[in-house]
Amino acid sequence: MDKMQTDNGYGVLFIVATPIGNARDMSPRGTEILESVDVIAAEDTRRSVVLLNKLGIRNKLASNHKFNEHGKARYFIDLLKAGQSVAVITDAGTPCISDPGNELIKCAVAEGIRVVGVPGCCAAVTALSVSGFDLSAFVFRGFFPRENADRGRLLDQMRRGAVRTYVFYESPKRVMDAIEYFLREQVPCQMCLCNDLTKLHETAFRGIPGEVRDQLLDKGEFEKGEFCLVVELAEDFLAPKQEHVVSAEALLVDAMVREGCRAKDAIKTVLADEANTYSKNELYAASLRLKELF
Repeated sequence: MDKMQTDNGYGVLFIVATPIGNARDMSPRGTEILESVDVIAAEDTRRSVVLLNKLGIRNKLASNHKFNEHGKARYFIDLLKAGQSVAVITDAGTPCISDPGNELIKCAVAEGIRVVGVPGCCAAVTALSVSGFDLSAFVFRGFFPRENADRGRLLDQMRRGAVRTYVFYESPKRVMDAIEYFLREQVPCQMCLCNDLTKLHETAFRGIPGEVRDQLLDKGEFEKGEFCLVVELAEDFLAPKQEHVVSAEALLVDAMVREGCRAKDAIKTVLADEANTYSKNELYAASLRLKELF
């Protein structure tokens, strides 16, 4: 059995993964820890009590959601330093993967409290494992952006990167909009859209964006459950990082002359240019070098 205290008398903070749908996926070790700790910090106590009842666990629940995470961290730290053990769980899956928990863990590490991960379900990893895509490298981006400007920036980053496979979470009310964004932008890619993973009506929609959209429409009612979207970009869609043709200093001087502005404003002008290949930090460093020259 896992130790509930360390040699310094502090309690142990357990980060416990819970099922993403099927209660039978709860690990024996995770169940044992939830039975043994002094307090369970739950994202939503009303949802967590349903799982705990299924597991036959009667234990003290305390809320630890995104709206009280910063203030509540101190409460749990005090319990841990007093020798009590705490388990962090979220509504489903592994805590801290687009869920609350990071603030408490950071505080615990800073206070010298032992943090132990208890592995189990994770929707992103489960979706990746059934996608059939290239998983030699992949990027998890949490929830797909809502705003088109943010989506555009993300798509640009995806194209400029070297990784082909990306995984996102999406809500049932926005999933069609996300698929149609890839369709409108004519992104050459394959998709594996997973819905209700591990549950009775688990479904995976596969194909190019248009095919996935049509499969969703054929299903009729799709605004329920949780979605996990895995995207594999076509190799020829990736654009290798461009070589700098003109120095950053030359671009800044040109912008200052044309706009009649200072270096600070010239940086903004250059960054706004779609043809620019320099980062903000590189341009700032160039502006400092210009100051040394003149």
